[in-house]
Parts: sequence; C-alpha cells; structure tokens
Amino acid sequence: MLGKVTSFALVGLESTLVSVEVDISRGLPSQTIVGLPDPAVRESSERVRAAIVNSGLVFPRARLTVNLAPADLRKEGPAYDLPMALGILLATEQVSADLTSAALVGELSLDGEVRAINGVLPMAAAAQEHGLTTLYVPQGNAAEAALVDGLEVIPVASLASLVGHLHGYAPIQPFQVPPATDTPAPAYSTDFSDVKGQEHVKRALEVAAAGSHNVLLSGPPGAGKTLLARAVPTILPRMTLEESLAVTKIYSVAGILPSDTPLMRHRPFRAPHHTVSYAGLVGGGNVPRPGEISLAHRGVLFLDELPEFGTKLLEMLRQPLEDRKLTIARSSGSVTFPANFMLIAAQNPCPCGYYGDPVKECTCTPAMVTRYQKRISGPLLDRIDIHCEVPRVEYERLSDDRLGEPSAAIRRRVEAARERQARRFAGTPLLTNADMGPAEVRVYCPLDEAGRSLLRAAMQQLQMTARAYHRILKLGRTIADLAGSDRIQTVHLAEAIQYRPRRQF
Repeated sequence: MLGKVTSFALVGLESTLVSVEVDISRGLPSQTIVGLPDPAVRESSERVRAAIVNSGLVFPRARLTVNLAPADLRKEGPAYDLPMALGILLATEQVSADLTSAALVGELSLDGEVRAINGVLPMAAAAQEHGLTTLYVPQGNAAEAALVDGLEVIPVASLASLVGHLHGYAPIQPFQVPPATDTPAPAYSTDFSDVKGQEHVKRALEVAAAGSHNVLLSGPPGAGKTLLARAVPTILPRMTLEESLAVTKIYSVAGILPSDTPLMRHRPFRAPHHTVSYAGLVGGGNVPRPGEISLAHRGVLFLDELPEFGTKLLEMLRQPLEDRKLTIARSSGSVTFPANFMLIAAQNPCPCGYYGDPVKECTCTPAMVTRYQKRISGPLLDRIDIHCEVPRVEYERLSDDRLGEPSAAIRRRVEAARERQARRFAGTPLLTNADMGPAEVRVYCPLDEAGRSLLRAAMQQLQMTARAYHRILKLGRTIADLAGSDRIQTVHLAEAIQYRPRRQF
C-alpha cells in the first residue's frame, strides 16, 4: 500500500517541492525514513505515531518506509510531520482524498495538534509557481501563507480536524485575508528633534537615508553617535509591498517573524554587539540560515564601536557592501542571501576616545592611536560613502529647551527624493542611487565642465580610488534629488566631496 503527498524543503530563502511517499508492507513493525533526513526529521517517526494514535486513528503494525524525494536534497526541520502522518493514513486507507493539486506542511505534537513552522512564505510562493491550488498549513502560519495570491490556504489546528475536513463531515473554511488597513507608524523612542546640535551630522544622515548610502560616524564618547544612528529609522520611507515581501521571507526563514505580524511593514534596524559570532553576523550552519547582515535587508545595519569587531568580520563586510548580496558556500552547495542594507557605523578616534578632542586630553600614545585606527582597512573605508565627524556638544546647546527639526519633516524630504529615484529607475531592478553600478552612473550622473574640474582636483588632492569616484557621483546624485534638481550641480558635488575622509587610516 502506498500513500503520496506533496510538501516542501527550504534551500536558503527559496523552497522546492518534496514528494513524501509512504509504503506499508508485510514484516516486523518498523519505521524507516530515507531521502537525506536530518535528526529532526528522523525523530518525527515517534511524534507521528503518537499523534495518529492520540487522534483516535490507527497506526499500522507493519513495515513502514517513508521516502522524501528528491533523495539528493537534504531535508531538515519538523515540517514533514503532517505530510508523513497523512501519507500513512492514505496508505492505510483511513483517509481517501485527491491531493494532486495540494501540499501540506506542519509540525505535530504528541496529541495531534499542528504547530507553526518557519519558512511558510517561500513555501507558499513555491506552491503557486508549481501550479498547486491548495495549501494546508498550521493555523499560526495561515496569515503568512495567504500573502501569496492564487492559493486556497486551509488553516489546520489538529490532525483530527484535517481528517474530518478530508472526509467532508467537518470542513475547514479557507483562510480569509482581512481587509487591508493602513499600518500605523511605529512608535520610535528617538526623534531627530530630541538631538541637540549636530546639525551637520543630521544633514549627512538625511542624505544617507535619501539614497541608502553608508555612513561612518567618528567622535568622542557621549557626543551622540548612537542616538543619531538609532534615530535614522524615523526618517526612512515606508517599504513598498515588494520590499516588505522580501524582508518577510528572510524573517520567516530565520524563524523570527512576529506571530502577530504576517507582513513586515517597517524597515529593519539591526544592531549586533561587537562580540557577535561570524555565523551570527553573516549567517551559516549546516543548512545556512540568514544572519544579521541579511536581517537588515532594506533597512539599517548599525555597528557601534566598529574597530572592536573582529578583523575577519569587518573584512567580510566588503562583499555585501559592494554586491548587495551575500553568498555562503558549503560542501553541499552554496546559498545566496540578499544584503541590500544601509550601513551606519560608529567609532571613537582612539582607545580612550578623546584623540583630537579640544576639551579632554587624550591618554593614548601615537602608536596606540595608529594601531586602533588601522583595525579598519582602507578597502572597507573606501566602501563607506559618508564620513562624518561628531564633536562633543556644548552646554549651551544641551540646555536649550528649543527642539530641533522633527523626523517627520525630514522624512518628507527623503520620501520626495526616493520618489524621484523610483521614477528614474522605473523598469530596472534598481531602487536607490546607492544601487547604481558604473554603467548606471555614466548614464544618470553626467557632470558639466565645472563639475568635472572640481572632481578632478578633488581626486588629485585626496588621492581617491575609482570606487570613491563613482561613490561621490552617486552621492552627488542623491544631494541633487534632495534639492529637486535634474542635474548634478557644482554645489551638490562639493557637498558630496566633503563627506570623503580627510585622513587615510
């Protein structure tokens, strides 16, 4: 006797179909799972047996073989519990149903309850791509699966309720997507109006937010670097539906999608500590999972105390900052995760933090300062568009009761600049000026003669690389967008040049 149902396997952020085949034959009672199962899949045999028995059904006392095809693809996680249980019920003819256009996923508890799993959104997308019409998922994943159009999503609470639905005496109603409502803006704890002084830093962060450029803030302790960085999400525009789905897929696979938030509407802000592991920042594992870099996709990755991060971690940032994606290679294959984030890094100028401070004397030796600054390599610094000094704030500014410009006003200018970029890049995969490559820079960032002369002089004096040349042009394009200009003027280019570092580390 043979039972066959369809399920899914996750490969990075994508999903592929898996055929769950159950064969029951004569012999001593046994249960074997083949098809490259991981320990969690092999352990499912006992969960499935207990769930079937405790749901009032019969578990066969025979030789039972479960095949997860294709056999060369590693299967992991508890998502195969429900498909395996239903395959057994089909093979023993306790259930009779046509499931050729349906797929199932779900973890079973010992009493037959169906628990939520990770990665349902890419599974639903794979079901739609392969022409399936019905998807049976745990109740906790129904809202997430329903984000994919064209699928009938059946929320399953227990194995017994699924059997009743398939028999027709207790049908389960398909999940109904609630009416669309405007998601309220998140309640941020920090607003730009709370930051006293640092007007030039606020301007630099506005430019960075408008074009999704990378920023390095340098200054003594207590100058407001962390406060400014944490205020950046308040001036970023809302994500488009395409961006929201991309971010939701990452969080779903990582298993950190909030249960009450099937669709991520707010841009991520990730701030890992400098003691984070390589796998925690980059991603990894036997079956690679996304790390902090990918979790910051379409949002902000904030690295406080940048020189304190390990050299290996810092140098690893070079590929995603350039390519906007990250590839993790394993012996079984490679997985590519998106990593199009806005990097905001903060650092002190020296170990004690007061090198160059006009008030407090630095206690570090010149060798200590040089060694500290050289922890960040030149190639990494070259990939950061905006280098900004954050000096200490004077008492008069701190004690002033007047508030600065609110984040809402800055966000309106950032959104207007992003709209100009959206019109410019319509029909292309580009979303912001920072996404442009050399070919797009040549098309969208032309300069007049005065601009070329200014940039030529800047390259000679600052000894800039070809990468820095293109990044200045992209930064100038963003500044022009904020000013509502169709062309990069000399004043826009001059502001972009001033954001380059004045000293080489």
